[in-house]
Amino acid sequence: MVLDKDTAKKTAELLLQINAIKLNPENPFTWASGWRSPIYCDNRIILSHPDVRNFVRKEMAEQLKGRYGTPDCIAGVATGAIGIGALVADYLGLPFIYVRPEPKAHGRKNQIEGSLSENQTVVVIEDLISTGKSSLNAVKALKENGANVKGMLAIFSYGFDLATENFENEALELNTLGDYQHLIEHASETDAISKTQLETLIQWRKDPANWKK
Repeated sequence: MVLDKDTAKKTAELLLQINAIKLNPENPFTWASGWRSPIYCDNRIILSHPDVRNFVRKEMAEQLKGRYGTPDCIAGVATGAIGIGALVADYLGLPFIYVRPEPKAHGRKNQIEGSLSENQTVVVIEDLISTGKSSLNAVKALKENGANVKGMLAIFSYGFDLATENFENEALELNTLGDYQHLIEHASETDAISKTQLETLIQWRKDPANWKK
């Protein structure tokens, strides 16, 4: 995974500021997967804050250009990255498509919405990386429809070893604006969390699947 340290620190600051990321070690959240977690991330909230939205849009667009040049198309992963992906595509003046978790059960039964031609180069935009499974499912759908996927750029990653392994297995480069390590460092430095809470967050990160079972 590739990220810029200054951007990662700023991303952590902004996501905490607007409560897109909530830290609550004493009263853990329960994820859809069933995992118990002292952290919850909802990057859709970014869309409601113009200054933060514009920061994310510009940073993602500039990093994308620097690493991949100008692809033929930008793809957002539904549903969390549709808004941000469309903003990045608009900033770069590029076509935009989005990828559903699975094909619709009615109509044209599309999994990919928008116009995608054979052999087009595509960069995928994601809002959040946990295990990477759903993100890589979108990449698989794009490839099956003839796309040349150059890489993925996400707003935030938990940095799980499983995600790293999954992306390596697919030989796909992942870049993010922010990550878990910079987040808890910033929260600790600004006294947003206590030393005890910091230790809880560190311990959770080591084995999230079995934490608090």
